[in-house]
Amino acid sequence: MTLTTLSISGNSTSASQQRNMPSTLNVHLLFAAILAALLLCATAAPTEKASTDSPAGEPSGDEEVEPTDLLSASPVWDLVLGITKCHVKIFENEFENGVKYHILDHYKISSLPPRCPASNFSKEACLQRLAEGLQTFSVLLKFVQREYPTSQTITIVKNYSESLIRLIKEKMKNPERATVLTSSQEEQLLRNIDNPDAFHKKMTAHSILRELHTWLVDGKRAIIKREKPRRNVTKTNISSTCLYTLGR
Repeated sequence: MTLTTLSISGNSTSASQQRNMPSTLNVHLLFAAILAALLLCATAAPTEKASTDSPAGEPSGDEEVEPTDLLSASPVWDLVLGITKCHVKIFENEFENGVKYHILDHYKISSLPPRCPASNFSKEACLQRLAEGLQTFSVLLKFVQREYPTSQTITIVKNYSESLIRLIKEKMKNPERATVLTSSQEEQLLRNIDNPDAFHKKMTAHSILRELHTWLVDGKRAIIKREKPRRNVTKTNISSTCLYTLGR
């Protein structure tokens, strides 16, 4: 019998053996078919549905906004609130108990922006009020910066506030409706709170920081109510370690 030698992986194989075994191409096709079948089974297999925190009866799936998309869940809120929350400690460290914190009750800021009402106010209207209010506070923070020009704390608060304004406008359907103060309005606002007395200026600066904190807390609460009206809201966890100062 005549033998025909084939070189497959360095081994010699007879012609009869060649006829009885699949070709290399057929083997590859067979493996590909098996792999495709396994993948098809894997994708068709039922998977356990991920559990959610939605209370019974609350819409889920496409009807529910993902937590990462919620304005109230943005870490920027906690970043700026983490600083403004420390204002009492900042005040006490600066004046070393020589001046009591409640003295700020006598230094009211007449031009503070309005807050979102608890009811009868749409989410869009509330977002617009927050954007405009933060822009007003950004101008008021310029007054604080003039009193404490070397303070990195004020710079951080101002930067975070401006970042929050951008986030709020991104959530608005009509962000162009959020008005911005003109340069003349800004100058008038700063003139209204100015005073020739140095101590009065410092108290005004601290009063602005105190009012900013309470305004931000109320603002976040208003947004949470409108974004998650039927959910139990977890209390914001803000670090109690206060290492911020305004400088002397």
